[in-house]
Amino acid sequence: MGLLDNSGNTVIIAEISANHGGSFEKAKRLIVESANAGADYVKLQTYKPDTITVKGKDSRFIIESGLWKGYNLYDLYAKAMTPWEWHKPLFDYAEEVGIKLFSSPFDETAVKFLEQAINPELYKIASFELNHYPLLKEIGKTCKPVIASIGVSSDKVIEKGIECLKVAGCPEITLLHCVSEYPANPEDFYLREMPFIKEKYQTEYGLSDHSTGHLVAVAATTLGASVIEKHITLDRKDDSIDGKFSMLPDEFAEMVKAVRVTAKTLGADG
Repeated sequence: MGLLDNSGNTVIIAEISANHGGSFEKAKRLIVESANAGADYVKLQTYKPDTITVKGKDSRFIIESGLWKGYNLYDLYAKAMTPWEWHKPLFDYAEEVGIKLFSSPFDETAVKFLEQAINPELYKIASFELNHYPLLKEIGKTCKPVIASIGVSSDKVIEKGIECLKVAGCPEITLLHCVSEYPANPEDFYLREMPFIKEKYQTEYGLSDHSTGHLVAVAATTLGASVIEKHITLDRKDDSIDGKFSMLPDEFAEMVKAVRVTAKTLGADG
């Protein structure tokens, strides 16, 4: 009943993103805490600053508002990236502690690297990459399932992205309803539109949630979300770059429990 779990369970993904703060040991602790909280998957992001932007110093490359206001894009990505040499050790460590690990690649070289380094069982496409068609083709060629956030995409972009993935070989796609604000305001989600994803695009659907708390995730569960993706952090210090809209481990565990109980009240397995 869903892209990732044929049992009908709501699949819960813990997104580490940049919350490792450049510490390999902290990344390992995030994996352990994700597993202990009850997540089904833990997710990284795979890029290098040189593959995602350029060293521009003028105003076009300075973030003007929001959580990362004042950052130069290249400097932010250099600080936030997960070093590529960490991927295989983290993948192996995730297996040891009983959770599956995968990633969001941001260009074709990242896909090729992930195939060789960890051979993940699925891929995630970030909201701003759904119109990155060379990337989609490279992912599609792996013939693995895909989840894709659609927070900034028009119908035309979504339809073309789905076509691009399927033509290249992607067997199954789940689209994630998403508000690409950090943090996102609950009143901006318009969750009642989420179930129409399946009717409109003939895909499964879920939620990528950047809001604080777990109310939006629970509401999405009542509307049939097969996937819930949420950021996790060990703390909200400055080096946990996404920490302000991420859940602490106990909060994440509470969210998992709330989603599972909500699913059971609906007659689903959880």
